Amino acid sequence: MELLVVRHAIAFERSPRRWPDDAERPLSPRGVARARKAALGLKRVTEHPARVLMSPLRRAQQTAAILTRFAGWPEAAPCEQLLPDAAPQALLALLGRTRERRIAVVGHQPGLGRLIAACLPGEVGAAAFELKKMGIALLSFQGVARAGRGQLIWLLPPGILRAAR
Repeated sequence: MELLVVRHAIAFERSPRRWPDDAERPLSPRGVARARKAALGLKRVTEHPARVLMSPLRRAQQTAAILTRFAGWPEAAPCEQLLPDAAPQALLALLGRTRERRIAVVGHQPGLGRLIAACLPGEVGAAAFELKKMGIALLSFQGVARAGRGQLIWLLPPGILRAAR
């Protein structure tokens, strides 16, 4: 199985006045424009996943919609295990029950950094994996996704994806 890990694009700064519920904070216009370019590059760099899971927060939903429209990815399904502070073990348990060859997840830091670290063998610190906004990593597993059984194939910053379009 292969797992594509995508951090959401650039969102507006936190503002309790504008978005009392931070879950509703959207992508900024700059974030949307850059995400579209990165999605076009992503389409050239790698094949699309069979399934996409996304955090239920608005900025992740918008990022997933851009990936659907511009990279040709399938529509994403909301996944509570991708909330910002969710433990990676819950998502890995869900992924362990799937049979798709390639799945993508769209979420947030620091959760995605912890997910990548949990997938790799040894004592890798989660701080070692800081995905930039709209950055993406590809992990590969022999069989289903399991903690400590993955291999990091590549980790691309958004600037490389934008340049690839």
